[in-house]
Amino acid sequence: MVRKEMIAMLLAGGQGSRLGVLTQKVAKPAVSFGGKYRIIDFPLSNCINSGVDTVGVLTQYQPLRLNAHIGIGIPWDLDRNVGGVTVLPPYERSKGSDWYTGTANAIYQNLEYMDSYNPEYVLILSGDHIYKMDYEVMLEYHKANNADVTIAAMSVPMEEASRFGILITDDSNKITEFEEKPANPRSNLASMGIYIFNWKVLKEALLTLSDVPGCDFGKHVIPYCHEKSGKIYAYEFNGYWKDVGTLGSYWEANMELIDIIPEFNLYEEYWKIYTKTDRIPPQYIDGEAKVVKSIIGEGTEIYGEVSNSVIGEGVTIEKGAVVRDSIIMQDTVIGAGAIVEKAIIAEDVKIGANAHLGVGEYADSKYDPKVYQFDLVTVGEHSVIPEGVKIGKNTAISGVTEPNDYPDGQLESGGYIVKAGGNA
Repeated sequence: MVRKEMIAMLLAGGQGSRLGVLTQKVAKPAVSFGGKYRIIDFPLSNCINSGVDTVGVLTQYQPLRLNAHIGIGIPWDLDRNVGGVTVLPPYERSKGSDWYTGTANAIYQNLEYMDSYNPEYVLILSGDHIYKMDYEVMLEYHKANNADVTIAAMSVPMEEASRFGILITDDSNKITEFEEKPANPRSNLASMGIYIFNWKVLKEALLTLSDVPGCDFGKHVIPYCHEKSGKIYAYEFNGYWKDVGTLGSYWEANMELIDIIPEFNLYEEYWKIYTKTDRIPPQYIDGEAKVVKSIIGEGTEIYGEVSNSVIGEGVTIEKGAVVRDSIIMQDTVIGAGAIVEKAIIAEDVKIGANAHLGVGEYADSKYDPKVYQFDLVTVGEHSVIPEGVKIGKNTAISGVTEPNDYPDGQLESGGYIVKAGGNA
């Protein structure tokens, strides 16, 4: 086997439960983003743009669409005889079946895969962030410090710091203390969940901690390495990075793409974002249609009005329909005369004619206030919304709904209709 200097392990098994009905049937890294992409396209593109050509993708929750999307890695130029992209689901061993129980446990279960390349360095990535980063620059920094572990980090607002692993560093950026989601953070330098390990150090730590239940990088591996060697450094990243873990941050990150000068630019020549694309036909915009400040995917047909929105591939927006401040994912149909305001609508949804989504005032969610706390209408994939109904703000809908699901023809703000199965 050809030895690789650095290989990447991409953790893509997350359920993304804070995305509510969007991730009921699909892993978070496979959720559509920016009209054309899926979230996992960003770390995969970073790998190939950084010269990292061996990537193990660890899947677990609802992996079907993710596996089909990645395939043999052709869009990212990762279809290689040596290296390339390999999907690594949990598998049954002679000792019985083992799900991945924590981030580090998932990596531990794939020691053989990593060993087969005998790399000098292993890059650990998460499959659910939107950003552009040159991992080669981070590796040079790691080498220059003669580090055992380097953690990518960025400054976050102090009031958000308790959501992250927080790093406390000395003048040379060496990490002196590491606190996982502290209640009273003493620093606002947050771990981005991107690590470079010397392979020997990582292997030793994983073998030592192999019996720890739910073994995790933030809680177990980093503290262990810190105690053992202390040669752990923070690599400060100052670019755009977004954890699209909530409906609000997912909506915001999409909306930021359509700013006049977007903070995150999908159109840069030197750092392309690659994706698998099956669409052949171009988009069609009717003579009477109006489109303002929006991203429109391939194969989409617009006969109505669209403003300040991200529209995926193969979407149809019929005559008289109005879409504002919304994300519409691929193959969805917005019926004639329907009005869609501030909504996230997943793939293959049918919105009936003259339905109105996003009416009235905000109200707290009766379904799951932790997930639904934004004034968004969220509709899960394969759902059907009947003609003429009115749907309030901060609502969730999943499944094939019928007129009798809407008392007086409406779903009030904060309400929900979630049908069992819901994947007609």
